[in-house]
Amino acid sequence: MNSAIAFEADTTTEPVAVYTKAAGGVVRTRNLIRAGYSRYRIDRAIAQGSLTRVRKGWVAVPGADAYLVAAARAGVVVSCITEARRLGLWVLDEDRPHVAAPAHSGCVSPRDATVHWAKPLVPRHPDALVDPIENVLVLVAMCQPFEAALAVWESALRQALVERDALERMPLPTAARNVLERSLPFSDSGLESFVVPRLGWMRIPLVPQVWIAGHRVDFLIGERLVLQIDGGHHVGEQRESDIDHDAQLMLLGYHVIRVGYGQIVERWHTVQDRLVRAVAQGLHHAR
Repeated sequence: MNSAIAFEADTTTEPVAVYTKAAGGVVRTRNLIRAGYSRYRIDRAIAQGSLTRVRKGWVAVPGADAYLVAAARAGVVVSCITEARRLGLWVLDEDRPHVAAPAHSGCVSPRDATVHWAKPLVPRHPDALVDPIENVLVLVAMCQPFEAALAVWESALRQALVERDALERMPLPTAARNVLERSLPFSDSGLESFVVPRLGWMRIPLVPQVWIAGHRVDFLIGERLVLQIDGGHHVGEQRESDIDHDAQLMLLGYHVIRVGYGQIVERWHTVQDRLVRAVAQGLHHAR
């Protein structure tokens, strides 16, 4: 009786699925075999529905991350702005999924996706389905407009997903090096990453995330001009707090210009017009 029970426990497919889920939900079958699971148990798990066959040599648990399943099926890794968004970085726009493939693998052509064949900065493990953060950032710099790439890089630095010193030691391509040189880890949102390069021509001190009157302001221009950028969370109690802080700033002699997402992204000329007129009136100087 005991031996029969032991045999049933040994042949159950549940441990195979549990191991696969713990490994990310999508794995190579050879890794399951190395972990001690026989081909019989893997095939049995597939037959019973606790695993699905993605393609030859790959299996997944039901409900596995759709991006990882698609990457395994196509022989690519999730990268560029798609992986940046998955990591919670600030991405302005994602037109379609972006993936990376080994150099010279011209046969890889997933439908409805942008494929990057550039040689990776950090070597990719053959079993990887997502790119290392350094590769993600390099592809973003080479793929996206400068300001959009800068927002992603600054978001990664702010969240400490990558160290600036480590990036500086790497042989970055020119586009990535240019973004790194302009990146600051202080921007509170991707919108703020757009402001510094757009206002550099004014040759006026522009300091992000300055603490004034008990709160941080997005930008202090000169000595007294404050630029605040509202994202989608500036509603309700947050909005009331912002209004109260604006009043405190004005009583302290600061001038506040508050703008929103649409103005930064789509109507920057209106923001710039207000700022240059404020500077022309000397509102950035202490009096």
